[in-house]
Amino acid sequence: MLELRPYDRVRELYLYEEPALLAAIRRGDRGEARRIINYVLVQIYSAGEERSELLKGLLLELVVMITRAAVEAGARQSELLGLNFQSLTELAAIDDDEQLAAWLRTTLERVMTAIEAQENFTPPLLVTRALTYMRNHLGEPITRDEVARQAGISPGHFSRLLKERTGRSFTELLRQCRIDLACDLLRSTERSLAEIAAECGFCDQSYFTRVFQDVKGTTPKQFRSDLRTTEGTPG
Repeated sequence: MLELRPYDRVRELYLYEEPALLAAIRRGDRGEARRIINYVLVQIYSAGEERSELLKGLLLELVVMITRAAVEAGARQSELLGLNFQSLTELAAIDDDEQLAAWLRTTLERVMTAIEAQENFTPPLLVTRALTYMRNHLGEPITRDEVARQAGISPGHFSRLLKERTGRSFTELLRQCRIDLACDLLRSTERSLAEIAAECGFCDQSYFTRVFQDVKGTTPKQFRSDLRTTEGTPG
């Protein structure tokens, strides 16, 4: 088997740590989010000469994921768009390790501060209730109208609120939630791909694989294999 390049190894680690990082951000756990970011940075330092440009793309992807979680946690999307633009501009000028590490840490702190700044505002509880219902019924063929009914709002109003708060349509968000659950199950269980597909609400394993690859850039089978390789790598 060919030895993985440094970039590939870091990407595997990132895919493994992503669910925990996003969960920490959603619940406002700044300390845990910092711990995960620092762990990822340690692996980036070991990437050697490849890291400069290739890892910039990986870190930018990471920031996009962080921003998505922040919006779900209550940060204003308009504010985060400004932060992302600022972060992208800064990232383009980075050319050494210390700057790269400082950039990622600073971006995380900005996002967490944006979440905390909304504590004095009334959060969109209806959307939160709808998202909770979605995550609790991912294995069922739920519809936008059903979720809106559970939240106590009209389907049209629900769609507008969802787009405003998450930047996504109902279909896009439902797909992401199902893939997030699939990642958790691939990481923490030995269930077959068919079982995981059913539990996450996909009609069959083939469709599950196509959607998973579209969202994650790899197949469920390879994702699980990469996780096992990463876990088996000596620290």
